[in-house]
Amino acid sequence: MTNTPASPPALPLSPYRVIDLTRVRAGPTAVRQLADWGAEVIKIEEPVKASTETEMGGMRLGPDYQNLQRNKKSVTLNLKDPEGRAVLEKLVREADVIVENYRPDVKHRLGIDYETLKAINPRLIYASISGFGQDGPYAKRPGYDQIVQGMGGMMSVTGLPESGPVRAGIAVADTTAGLYCAIGILIALLDRERTGNGQWVQTSLLEAQLAILDLQAARWLVAGEVPIQAGNNHPTIIPTGLFTTQNGPMTLQVPGQLMWERLCKAMDRPQWLEDPRYRTNRDRSDNRVALNQEINDILMQQPREYWIEKLNAAGLACGAVNTVDQAFADPQVQHLGIAWPVTHPQLGDIQLVGQPIRSNRHQAALRSVAPMPGEHNAEILGQLGLQQNELQSLRNRHVI
Repeated sequence: MTNTPASPPALPLSPYRVIDLTRVRAGPTAVRQLADWGAEVIKIEEPVKASTETEMGGMRLGPDYQNLQRNKKSVTLNLKDPEGRAVLEKLVREADVIVENYRPDVKHRLGIDYETLKAINPRLIYASISGFGQDGPYAKRPGYDQIVQGMGGMMSVTGLPESGPVRAGIAVADTTAGLYCAIGILIALLDRERTGNGQWVQTSLLEAQLAILDLQAARWLVAGEVPIQAGNNHPTIIPTGLFTTQNGPMTLQVPGQLMWERLCKAMDRPQWLEDPRYRTNRDRSDNRVALNQEINDILMQQPREYWIEKLNAAGLACGAVNTVDQAFADPQVQHLGIAWPVTHPQLGDIQLVGQPIRSNRHQAALRSVAPMPGEHNAEILGQLGLQQNELQSLRNRHVI
């Protein structure tokens, strides 16, 4: 008797159905986490023509949209129409989670707020992402990533000291709010297993941005220090920074006295250990400009590959400064397989950014590419009992 290989276990979130009312980036980021780990995600969109649709975040076939909206099913519903809301309410009865990132007042105007939908399904996890919170003086303000990077302190600690405030090169507030929202949803689902009750999970770009400041926020809250721009230097660990070699830039970080001693030996500079300017971390901090210049002068004498190999062999953390294409070509990145290949019916063979989480039982998967608007109307709405003639009638009246 031959043994057939066992099929992989179902993804951990496969029992759950998620209704996705989100747009732009923070909300889709949260829902993507759930979709990649197996949840059935029904993305609710306005009934518009795909050929003319240009959402914020790019066209349907653009890189950003494809990366954010994979593993989802699309249903078009006009939520301003009572019939459209009635269809949504039917979906909510069978859903586990609903995620929205409207401005706080919009969901109440549409009649799809937490209290309304909770009355339909008490086990529902209702998750909200906003710019500034569901209440408070800024609640109704529009909030976008760059606005919140400024208000939340991020721009004040990013960039070179002489540059003035600088935004981070990625959507830090949006992405972080999405990840925190996904964590909140998972916590709520675990709590529901114990209590049987749904709940309202909330986060905002502003809260997420402040939380991700982490050590910089703690410096203010605990020690009363206002962090400033340190450029490529670390605010407290010296030497840390960007250095130049014969053939390109590299980064180096030397935390603690033991690592400092290893650096002195690897760079053949034992005299630094006795130099009063560099003896302690405080000394090195006070004299970081001179120290960084001395390190840079030495690194300039050899190619980057030479120093990375030599310093890593000494147990010192360092690495190349790559462009994005170079980062994905790196052998370790290739080994980790974070670029997920997929064949798209219109784009051909492409790759999307995979999940950075590994498990010995499960591997998140790319099961489907980003859907076109209303691609799954017949499938999903048919499960609610709607017949073809009813679907056509709703279509003709711009309800779906």
